[in-house]
Amino acid sequence: MNRNKIKTISNMDKTILLFVCILCTSCNQDKRTKDLYLDKKQTIKSALTAELDSIQKNGLIKGFSVAIVNERGTLYEKGFGYADIETKKKYTEKTIQHIASVSKTFIGLSLLKAQEMGSLNLDDPIQDHLSFKIFNPFYPNIPITIRHLATHTSGINDTEQYMNNAWIITENQDLTNISMDYPAQRFNLPDKNIPMETYLKGYLLPNEPFYQEDNYINFKPGERFNYSNIGATLAALIIEKATNQKFDLFTQEHILGPLGMDSSGWSLKDIDISEHSRLYRNDNTLLPFYTAITYPDGMLISSSSDMAKYLTELIKGYFGEGTLLTKESYRQLYKKQLSDKHFAANQRNAEKSYSDEYNSGIFMGYSAFGYVGHTGGDAGVGTWLFFDEKTRTGRYIVKNTDSGNDNQARKREYHAIWGTMGEYVDRLNK
Repeated sequence: MNRNKIKTISNMDKTILLFVCILCTSCNQDKRTKDLYLDKKQTIKSALTAELDSIQKNGLIKGFSVAIVNERGTLYEKGFGYADIETKKKYTEKTIQHIASVSKTFIGLSLLKAQEMGSLNLDDPIQDHLSFKIFNPFYPNIPITIRHLATHTSGINDTEQYMNNAWIITENQDLTNISMDYPAQRFNLPDKNIPMETYLKGYLLPNEPFYQEDNYINFKPGERFNYSNIGATLAALIIEKATNQKFDLFTQEHILGPLGMDSSGWSLKDIDISEHSRLYRNDNTLLPFYTAITYPDGMLISSSSDMAKYLTELIKGYFGEGTLLTKESYRQLYKKQLSDKHFAANQRNAEKSYSDEYNSGIFMGYSAFGYVGHTGGDAGVGTWLFFDEKTRTGRYIVKNTDSGNDNQARKREYHAIWGTMGEYVDRLNK
């Protein structure tokens, strides 16, 4: 055998061996760096968990869950306290419950999806999609448009007819030791449930059972902001009429399904009831399971884990990288629609200083603190869902206990949870 050839092979082997050693060293270094990074993240998460757990142990909020996300996914999610005090069942990131008015953001996305499909246009008069005629009796010749509904400028008003008739307790539940008394709204027995369209007709048309003059305000359509759950529900009905598909099925096909929100749905039959939290008044009284005739305005049932997926999509959509809508549709969703002229002076100051509705987009608010999203509040429910357009990070919180006006301590605790999350966002996002 040729000695030079043997020498060449030997040198080649040494080169390969050296390369392998360098590669292994590099891999080991990368692994150590990754391990240090993961250890640091876990330390941050553990510190946040300890702080939130300390807040919950005050006992004012029975159970809650939170999520922190960016456009790449979930950075942190965790539940605290109890989903059921009696059985000591823990509240986790997989626990589900109503999310209240954050549900309206799903109406907004659905409107833009229906517009993409050519089924409707935001500037269509609502009469184009309804078999019955709705108009503000103070301005009967000025049409109400879908955009008016989506920006709460339709002139449609929520009155005691809404507060006293919309909420329905669900069937087949034990009502022993359950409070049917709730200060802000009335719980109705299941036999009072009627179809959404029937109820809206009864509320919005003269001479119908739920109609009264102050169901509308004395301002032209498009002129004055007036938050309206009835108007939001009417927008959902228009989606049904325009697409020939029930609203719950439309959102399942175009939002919940594509995002993998498998624990979410619009009624108890759509979800795993064993994961549902009990709901509590601010005096610790247990509330019944309930739904609403106007379910699109606040009755989506979801977990913080599922809502984290949704919030990530909202951030991606804001920056033109969303998967549910086109870039143009997301641009329209977030385009600021309102200004000072839509508010009375006292209303304007209040909205600017606190509300997420000032300068709102299509069922999407801009808060005074520079966040984009929506809040929700209902019997035994509180939710906040917002993202920061500067940092591309978002926060979500849901709780199973009221923050009623008669107990400011619970409100302060709610704010403390939100603020504590905010202190850790930047560190988790690095």
